[in-house]
Formats: sequence, structure tokens, C-alpha cells
Amino acid sequence: MKYENDKRIVMTLDAGGTNFVFSAIQGNKQIVDEIRLDSNADNLDKSLSNIVTGFNLVKEKINNNPVAISFAFPGPADYPNGILGDSGNLTGYRGGVALGPMLSEKFNVPTFINNDGDLYAYGESIAGFLPYVNSKLKEAGNPKRYSNLFGITLGTGFGSGIVRNGEMYLGDNSMAGEICLFSSKISRDENAEEYASIRGIRRVYAEHAGITIEESPSPKEIFEIAIGKIEGEMESAIVAYKQMASVVGDVISNAVALLDGLVVIGGGLSGASSLFIPFLIDEMNGSFTKYDGSKLKRLIAKIYNLEDDNEMKNFVKSEAKEIIVYGTDKKIKYDPSQKIGVGVSKLGTSKAISIGAYAYALHKLDTN
Repeated sequence: MKYENDKRIVMTLDAGGTNFVFSAIQGNKQIVDEIRLDSNADNLDKSLSNIVTGFNLVKEKINNNPVAISFAFPGPADYPNGILGDSGNLTGYRGGVALGPMLSEKFNVPTFINNDGDLYAYGESIAGFLPYVNSKLKEAGNPKRYSNLFGITLGTGFGSGIVRNGEMYLGDNSMAGEICLFSSKISRDENAEEYASIRGIRRVYAEHAGITIEESPSPKEIFEIAIGKIEGEMESAIVAYKQMASVVGDVISNAVALLDGLVVIGGGLSGASSLFIPFLIDEMNGSFTKYDGSKLKRLIAKIYNLEDDNEMKNFVKSEAKEIIVYGTDKKIKYDPSQKIGVGVSKLGTSKAISIGAYAYALHKLDTN
């Protein structure tokens, strides 16, 4: 929330394979109605021309000059230097396109480009899930505070971002958090995204319902079938989300074993979280089987569903006790509990990305 009263303006862009959506952020709020232009994904000259036009139109609508441009753009890319690589969705961007330097020259302001998953996680750490959880801990009188966040998005694809101690973690090649490349628990020859995505939900439903994927309903409809809201193959619908939860829970378990932080879920499929999060939590709280048949907890920490009121209550409850400092009469507080909470975006994915882009730009300007 540190920039909610900041008067500086940052121009933003939501870059998709079909449309470019331009706006501006001030004080963590959108201050310009969205401007949509064709991405011209396969024509670099037209695409770059529309990017410049879009930002010019935004600039005409704001009262003060922007201090920066900041937005998400599909990778692979050298994000710190603003250079785009061979994007899968924007085929005109091939061989290296220095978009950041070009925009800095055109508009005479610093330009920051990042991955959407990274900015989503950053936005949730600034003004969404992370401060929400820490506020709940404070209300409960628990001194514990979290500073690390793993954000995942479930939609057309399976993406993520990592925030460590308030900073986005990008990796040495701007490729940190590429969880779509984890192998699937269900089929190790396939990557996790084949199950943890819109196409994955539709595919599994179709397989179990005995129809083609073209005939398969949308994920929203499959969710409504699963909860009995509309007619359809209820068992197939539940299986589709249960398999996705199993794959996603497996991937998150591997990730948090290294990262050790809260987990926030966004993207279009997060609308079905009431159905799949309990399955996901079961996966994460599961066990390994040792050679002698005994069980070993998969994760050291206990995983909590923070969308459930009772689990949230248990999560924020302090389990601290006093222990004696050996050889003295002094006592010290010690909380032996190790907890990780999983919940849903408090901002919405698009807003979290915008706030992330805004905060990242101002943070960079302030620290530089």
C-alpha cells in the first residue's frame, strides 16, 4: 500500500496476442479509461506503431506528465534491458526487439517491462493477498509476519511470480517461476500446463464424458455442472477440477519447498476455487511413502486453506510458548508451528498486474 497516496503517474499496457490495452495508474488506481488497439501480432511495424499511438492517446488524457512507462509483455525476454525475444503469441517479435529503449527514446521517460506473472505476484504483495494475511495476523495478536509470496495464475496458461522480501525475483535469465514447465504428476511426459489451464479442464472433462474437446463446455460451465447449478456430466466435471488441483498442488509443493512463503491464486480459473482448493490443500498436506511402507509428510509446514474461515482462524492463532534459556533463569518465546497459507487474489489478476507494474516503476525510480 506504500504508493496509494503517491501523485506520480505511470502509463501502462496489457499486451495480449489479440489486443493491446493502454491506461495510466496514479496512487494504485486506474485514472484513464482503457484504450484498446489491435496488437497486429504478426506485423512488427504495425504493432510497434500501435504501441506508440496507444501511449500517445493515454498521454493526452492525463493532467501531468508521466514519470515512467511500465507494463507486462510475453516472454521470453531480457526484461531488465527491455528487449523482447521470440514470443509465441506475438510472432512479429522475432530475433530481439528493443521495445523498452525505443519507448524511452520516444517518450523521454524510463520504461520497465516484466512478465505478467511476476507483476501479478508483486501487485498482490504490495496491495493484495500479502498485506491482507498480515493484517489478519495482527488482528489476532500474532506477531508472525510473512514477507515472501508465490503467485500463480490459472487461465489460458499456467504462470507464476515470486516475491522475496518485498522484491520481485526474476532470476539470471529473466526466467524465474516458469512453473508451466514442471512435469505433470498425472503424466510425467506432459508439462503441468496441459492439466493446469483452460484447455486442460476442457480436455479432461471431454475424456471422461466421452465427447470431443470441441464439444466440451467452458471451464465456467464445467464448474457449474460440478456444483449442480446446470445439467451435465457432474462426475466428469468434478474429476476435471480434481485432476487440475492434483497437478497444481504437486507443482506448488515442489515450489514452496524451496521458496517457503504464502501462495496466492489468480487467473480466470480461480473463480472455481471453492471447488478445487480443498483438493489442492489435500495434495499439499499429503505424504510420501518410504521404502518400508511408512509415511513421510510431503512438506514440513502445514498448509491452510485461507478461503475457509475455520482454517484462517487456526492459521492466524499463535502457538507461541515460553522456554527456558539453558543454564539461566531467563525465558524466551518460541513458536514451533510452521504454516503456509493458500488463498485467492484479493485484487483480481488484471488489477494486481497494473498495481505491480506501477509499484515496480516507482520502486526502481526511488532506489535508483
